[in-house]
Amino acid sequence: MTPVASVRLVVSSGEPAGIGPDLLLSLAADPTFTPPGELVVLGDRDVFAARADSLGLPFDWAPAGESPSTEPGFRFQHLPAPRPVTAGRLDPGNARHVLAMLDHAADGCRDGRYAAMVTAPLHKGVINDAGIPFTGHTEYLAQRVGGTPVMMLVADTLRVALATTHLPLAKVPGAITGEGLTTVLETLHAALVDWLGKPQPRILVAGLNPHAGESGHLGDEEIRVIGPTLEAMRERGIQAIGPLPADTLFTPRHLDGADAVLAMYHDQGLPVLKYAGFGRAVNVTLGLPIVRTSVDHGTALDLAGTGRAEHGSLAAAIALAAEITQRAAA
Repeated sequence: MTPVASVRLVVSSGEPAGIGPDLLLSLAADPTFTPPGELVVLGDRDVFAARADSLGLPFDWAPAGESPSTEPGFRFQHLPAPRPVTAGRLDPGNARHVLAMLDHAADGCRDGRYAAMVTAPLHKGVINDAGIPFTGHTEYLAQRVGGTPVMMLVADTLRVALATTHLPLAKVPGAITGEGLTTVLETLHAALVDWLGKPQPRILVAGLNPHAGESGHLGDEEIRVIGPTLEAMRERGIQAIGPLPADTLFTPRHLDGADAVLAMYHDQGLPVLKYAGFGRAVNVTLGLPIVRTSVDHGTALDLAGTGRAEHGSLAAAIALAAEITQRAAA
């Protein structure tokens, strides 16, 4: 009896004019990459065929079936783009094509057709230019499938989650509340235990202000909101340590023995993580009823169709999605 592939993942190819198709084609041609199961790639077949031709890469993937394949490897689900695609040139007319891929992937994960979804990069600006309000994958998927999302990026052993995501900096202080931090910490703690196999996770929490507020002289959010919330978490058995000054939190002495860092806003934590692991880091969305991972970079329009895009982050995102789903199924 032929064994069923270990996991069935769906992969959205993202912005068709960007490097998403390049990454998938080059990854499939990489002899060092072993698919963890069946990988159903969503995209426009003509786009992939043209990009494969320009890159000199094969594109001979079989169509995806309704039922999971018994063999690991790449399959293709054709979702047509309404307008012609040129590598490196954005077209708002294809914005709904990008969202249709996300809808198919999210719905398929929710109804059990796929074990998890992996997303190649999209371009937020061109979706908004099409008249569709859009702030990012994280928020869009939460609207589609429910849940309270928490963004976490992973680079090797460094894991950085965010208390707030895609907000203007001026709006961050007002968005940090005791209720919100409690939800984020509960979600992060549960994911570290259930998804990543950390039975008693230790979470370092950054303050909002320089020097974590300097005892209230540089801001009082740490005294009013963050500190009391962390104390309440600790009383419940969640190891939430802080608030710590962000400029020293990421030093080896503090990170030793830590399982994750919670940063208060996007550019407080992610520059450090991307410096440490850009090109192999993975974006994981916690708090959804489905598993979703993504690359750690954007559409790189200047690299699309050139053969210079590197697929390391995509390979890591696929591997982590498979690891999470296999652990959850164990």
